Amino acid sequence: MKVVKFGGSSLANGPQLEKVIKIMQADDQRQILVVSAPGKRAADDIKVTDLLIQYAAEPTSEVLQKKLYDRYWEIAAYFELPVEKFSQIDAQIKKLALTTFANQADQLAAFKAHGEKLNAMLIALIFNHLGLPAIYADPKALGILVTGTADSAQVSEFTYQNIKRFPFDEEYLIVPGFYGYTADDQIATFARGGSDITGSIMARGLKASLYENFTDVSAIYAANPSIVAHPRAISQMSYKEMRELAYAGFQVFNDEAIIPAIQGNITINVKNTNDPSAPGTLIVPDTALTTTHKITGVANSNRFAAIYLHRYLLNKEVGFTLKILQILLKYNISYEHMPSGIDDLTIILDKSQIDTNIIQLAMAEIQQAVKPDILEWYEDYAIIMVVGEGMRDQVGVLADILNALSSRNIGVKMINQGASRIAVMVGVAQADAADAVAAIYTDCTN
Repeated sequence: MKVVKFGGSSLANGPQLEKVIKIMQADDQRQILVVSAPGKRAADDIKVTDLLIQYAAEPTSEVLQKKLYDRYWEIAAYFELPVEKFSQIDAQIKKLALTTFANQADQLAAFKAHGEKLNAMLIALIFNHLGLPAIYADPKALGILVTGTADSAQVSEFTYQNIKRFPFDEEYLIVPGFYGYTADDQIATFARGGSDITGSIMARGLKASLYENFTDVSAIYAANPSIVAHPRAISQMSYKEMRELAYAGFQVFNDEAIIPAIQGNITINVKNTNDPSAPGTLIVPDTALTTTHKITGVANSNRFAAIYLHRYLLNKEVGFTLKILQILLKYNISYEHMPSGIDDLTIILDKSQIDTNIIQLAMAEIQQAVKPDILEWYEDYAIIMVVGEGMRDQVGVLADILNALSSRNIGVKMINQGASRIAVMVGVAQADAADAVAAIYTDCTN
């Protein structure tokens, strides 16, 4: 059995869904279909999820109800689905406006989740209309239980036992991605890459032979094609490599989404909806990896910032770092990395997860608590990740990376090699990030 997930661009309209149906029919093992909300039909279009966010702010808006109705009806009409069968989609759209929620966060999560919910319901109706027996499997019925907040759900271990018990035989199972249910029966959405996470959860729960993740690219590439012309397609990579690269900016697969698949030891195949015969990229357990290149990929992200402090002999003071961590804890600030020297410490943070005003309060307390000689906040910070299982036993990788950057006059703010020895992190100015990726890819990946 294979679990197959399709993203929003693959489900944006009727012709795209027709491709999805043909892909499902092409392999008898493809039985579980995890779907996203319909994405953009063109560059100037709006995603259904964004329409639902607007709808949550104006739940009495008949204009927004009509826009949502039209998006789904366009797909239904392409397959000549009878209007009386489509009426349940219309009813769900209107029901949202009449539902009472405990707070605004719960309301927004429920509205956003309906992009996937309504699409899965519709696709199940279309499958059955076409003579393809299918079951709509809501996360509540599947027992996808989550903890955490309304917009940052974490899957519960009980989920996997629940999924195993879900009754189905030879039917297609159509599953909405992106959300689960809390213990008090409220919808909560996964933070990022939600449908990818659901696909991974289903693959682990059903012990799938393969998790196929269909996107709009034919492979994962060794560098961003918008930075490097015609980068090498990666035929195979390890879980660890994918996690490192996704964390640093690879957008094809979310870094959190891979975790249930890792736990279930399930191979993932990233493929292209518009070119399904292309082999794509396999993401495999470390023990199954065949290494063909020293460096698998180079990625960059500008979402980082850093607190830098300098004080002579800070390495001699017991509890120095603990004092700083206690202040970060007080302000609920999670740090990403903390490279240090004998007199220097850099605390790298994810800007998307923090409030600048809170940072200033935290820095004021750090100044008071540890009295550094220099304490600075760096907004202009980009991270370059150079990743490859083949680097593990190679001599001179760091030298090659630094030579590539030096030859282009790119300054390095920080460099750190992970304990696993398969990743090197380089900090540069944001303006240099793209040039740094191109330099490292050109000089170091062959």
